[in-house]
Amino acid sequence: MSSHAPGPELLGTRLRHLLELLDGDVAAVHADLGLSGVRPRFVPVVRALASAGPSSIRDLARTTGVTHSAASQTVARMAEEGLVGLAPGQDGRQRIVRLTAKAESLLPVLNAEWAATAQAAAEFEAELSFPLSRLVGEALDALHRRPMRRRIAEAAPHLLPHRPEEDAPAPRTGRGSPPLPAGHCEQDNRTTTTAGRRTAVPD
Repeated sequence: MSSHAPGPELLGTRLRHLLELLDGDVAAVHADLGLSGVRPRFVPVVRALASAGPSSIRDLARTTGVTHSAASQTVARMAEEGLVGLAPGQDGRQRIVRLTAKAESLLPVLNAEWAATAQAAAEFEAELSFPLSRLVGEALDALHRRPMRRRIAEAAPHLLPHRPEEDAPAPRTGRGSPPLPAGHCEQDNRTTTTAGRRTAVPD
């Protein structure tokens, strides 16, 4: 077996594997605790709503440090599981998200799991040569400044056409949000569909 460590060309593959290991074990803990239907990525939203009360999807995205699209998709899945309810906002365009009684009944065990996961994540980071949460933050900042497509296009200008919109930095999301414990990550950013329709919830 080769001792050569994989280089940056396998970065995406290895990051996905890392996320599978982190998220998979948190999901296993949820199963052990009898939290059927509660995915790890739901927990930051539940805690945000428990702290701030009913909120718009845009506010939830900002609080949990994910894109508006990702927050919308997560809320849609949570609604399917009966964890949140949705109501029109004051201007008719926003949707306000609130916890259901089912979700509120789970708060004690979810808060205990969150605290234990945060402690485990801190111990995990202590074993590393550099804090992973800090490195992830730096990586996100770097990609906001120069998105990966732009970097690829600059590396091979004959391969991809230049896009004028790439000259501007990408919009930032979730700036100032506290880091999530390892495993409580937004893994599935793809829009799910039902009968050919998007299930993401509008803001």
